[in-house]
Amino acid sequence: MYTQERTAMANLVVGGPVAVNSYDNAIVAALLENRPVMLVHAFNGGYLRPAELKEEIHDKGVGLATALDPDTKEAQGHLWYITPGGFFGQRPLYFIESAAGQVTPPAAGATDADAGRGDDGVPKPQRRRITVHQDAPKDPNDALRVGLPGEVGDKWRGKNGAAEDTQLWVVTVTPWGGITFVPITHPDTILGFKDHTVTAAGEARLTYNWGGDFTGTVINTFYPRLPSEWNVPYHHIFT
Repeated sequence: MYTQERTAMANLVVGGPVAVNSYDNAIVAALLENRPVMLVHAFNGGYLRPAELKEEIHDKGVGLATALDPDTKEAQGHLWYITPGGFFGQRPLYFIESAAGQVTPPAAGATDADAGRGDDGVPKPQRRRITVHQDAPKDPNDALRVGLPGEVGDKWRGKNGAAEDTQLWVVTVTPWGGITFVPITHPDTILGFKDHTVTAAGEARLTYNWGGDFTGTVINTFYPRLPSEWNVPYHHIFT
């Protein structure tokens, strides 16, 4: 389903009346090449950004923004890494990591845990991850945080004993060329927004996934965007 060439909007119609722009190689770059991408929402064109960009803040959530202001761009608050984090059965799991507030540990005295990919010995950057509250979505006030594993509160640390449990997501490529995020700790939910609505400055929350599977709905779909694609139209057309 991945293409090397761009697919014109007129040439791709998925699911009947919904026509989309398809940029599948941005999905490949995000999932396989671990390149940072902008996560643009399918419904209104807003993008995900941490509520707080500073590296020392770990108790704030994530929101939807519609304007890419200079401060956010300079701090890389518009960029996310979708980092491999293991498997759930046959499904790969991922962390959603912010490029804002990224810290690169010093190379001297690096341990095996800090090693880079392969045996290059380069320390992995420490990135704040989107973390899900253990009791979400029962209490919507405790839905999401953006923070390092050891810096978020206790209720964001490993529902089943592993520190990463609350930070692992199933990432599903949807039939219409976007991606959907499902937290592994709450498989009946999906990455959505407060009050189940998408607004210009909405707060990201966990939303019950009424579809009942890992594909989600168009309202909870994001299109990864590489830097070269930010100025390309990505709107859905509903008829």
